[in-house]
Amino acid sequence: MRRYTRSLCASVCRRQMALQRLMSQEAAAVQVPLSPFKLHKLDADLPVTAELSKQSGLDLYRTMSVIRRMETVASNLYKSKVIRGFCHLYSGQEAICVGMRAAMSDVDSVVTAYRAHGWTYVMGVSVEGVLAELTGRRTGCADGKGGSMHMYAPRFYGGNGIVGAQVPLGAGIGFAHKYKEDGGACVALYGDGAANQGQVFEVYNIAALWKLPVIFVCENNKFGMGTSVDRASASTDYYTRGDYIPGIWVDGMDVLSVREASKWALDYVKGGNGPIVMEMETYRYFGHSMSDPGTSYRTRDQVQEVRKKRDPLLGFKSKLLELELATDEEISAIDADARKQVDAASEAARTASEPDPAETYTHVYTSPYTVRGADASIEVSFK
Repeated sequence: MRRYTRSLCASVCRRQMALQRLMSQEAAAVQVPLSPFKLHKLDADLPVTAELSKQSGLDLYRTMSVIRRMETVASNLYKSKVIRGFCHLYSGQEAICVGMRAAMSDVDSVVTAYRAHGWTYVMGVSVEGVLAELTGRRTGCADGKGGSMHMYAPRFYGGNGIVGAQVPLGAGIGFAHKYKEDGGACVALYGDGAANQGQVFEVYNIAALWKLPVIFVCENNKFGMGTSVDRASASTDYYTRGDYIPGIWVDGMDVLSVREASKWALDYVKGGNGPIVMEMETYRYFGHSMSDPGTSYRTRDQVQEVRKKRDPLLGFKSKLLELELATDEEISAIDADARKQVDAASEAARTASEPDPAETYTHVYTSPYTVRGADASIEVSFK
């Protein structure tokens, strides 16, 4: 009996020690070197390392993996003609939305351009909500009426189809945060192709005058449609384009650098200092949209070179393995789960019902109203 008791105590002790080691591994954080930043009109010390725990590392990787799989499935659905119309994919740029969202609070807002699927997901819409919107189903996040470019969620103002037009909206949202004194800020994103728009510079001016809590983010994926930045912009240092507004250049393929720079920038704009411009240098793997093969202005070898050397998922996976924050088995399990989750959402998005034709005129005007068509027989009234 004594021998059995001693054996049982030893077994319990070993389990407790193993559990303590596991909990210690979960809680322990390591310091990870960041990619260097470039600064404009900023006399500040941005972080050179980031604290990373096992759980936060796996969470960041998991979110990027889901977005990557979601965009791959969206590409396949488009090719099979289940998705119609415009479709702009975010593959290659996942570290930006994932890193920035990790830095944001639940009161901060986002407005972006038409490459919006990844941002829609990180702002709270399910994978099914994104894919069902792409397939035009009533279970989509905009009831199947918005499609690829017009997705919305609480504190996420789209998805906007007019090049650069979301930047003034972002200033307005930032003004609302300041007016309501809610402690929030707005992240207003645009591409390098929109960076030369006059309205962007007008908004820089008013945001600086009124010291609005706005982060203007240029997602520089190197091509505005099929035109390289070198052929389109006299200055490709987009983080300096605010002139009198401070700026930060960030390696947009490094999720930790994105997260830490965004934390700093959010603190800056919320501290009453006015706006800041961030340039996230990144790369898109697909063409501008699904109608663009993306190979007439660059070669497949160039795309593969970026995938091989700078891919945000592969690079972060290597860090997790090198720092012993994850194992190959854990990474494989995350990728498999992402595939399973997205594939199930894809099937649901394919089979869900389409919006009722009576919904055609809803969400257009505040009721009551009447919509009349060119044909006198078309008259729909709502109360």
